[in-house]
Amino acid sequence: MITVSKEDYLKSILEAESEGEAVISARLADLLKVSPPAVTMALRRLKKDGLVRVEASGEVRLTADGRKIARKLTLRHHLIERMLSELFGMEWWKVHDEAERLEHAVSPDFEAKLLAKLGSGGACPHGNLSELEGPSSRRRRGLVLLADAELDNTYMVSGIYERDRRLLEFLEHRGIRPGAKLRLVERNYDQTLTLSTPAGTVSLGPAASARVWIAPASAAKSGGSSPRKNVDK
Repeated sequence: MITVSKEDYLKSILEAESEGEAVISARLADLLKVSPPAVTMALRRLKKDGLVRVEASGEVRLTADGRKIARKLTLRHHLIERMLSELFGMEWWKVHDEAERLEHAVSPDFEAKLLAKLGSGGACPHGNLSELEGPSSRRRRGLVLLADAELDNTYMVSGIYERDRRLLEFLEHRGIRPGAKLRLVERNYDQTLTLSTPAGTVSLGPAASARVWIAPASAAKSGGSSPRKNVDK
């Protein structure tokens, strides 16, 4: 039986993979806000069910069956976020937490209705695809991290790491949201950035700037940074 807890673990493994991380027990404990012993027990159950395997190095990998479940939950989460934003007008920085609560309660019939209503190709309110996209795939379509932006260039925000509510609110208050235009004014000695945003001139530290993907404004306008269907993990 696939419980809510098992689904959460499988989705978290897939999410960590999409960030280019080696998935280990400590990372899962951090993502799920649980204790290391709880992760050990959960992985034991998932391994017994044939949904994950644990390498000798300690790295956790999804099996084909585990990946199928994780991707299904990820799509459902994506559709709920879009529903909350596009149909109900919920603020972009709130929808992730709400979708986390709702994703396990959506029936297959309602999920099919959402898919028919919203379509499968759109980005979520954070600018991210339904198929979790790895860093190399984003770079192939011309995106760069805000942390790597060049001075005096104008950019458009493409996607933002969505699993940190405090980060999302922090960025929103500084005018850094999907679709917003930014200009890097100064790169400081401590790697903080001075940016011109719709909210004015703001400062941003490296922890936040490494969570924001941007595209040159000219490329974004011409469609050069549009998402592709085939993305890496």
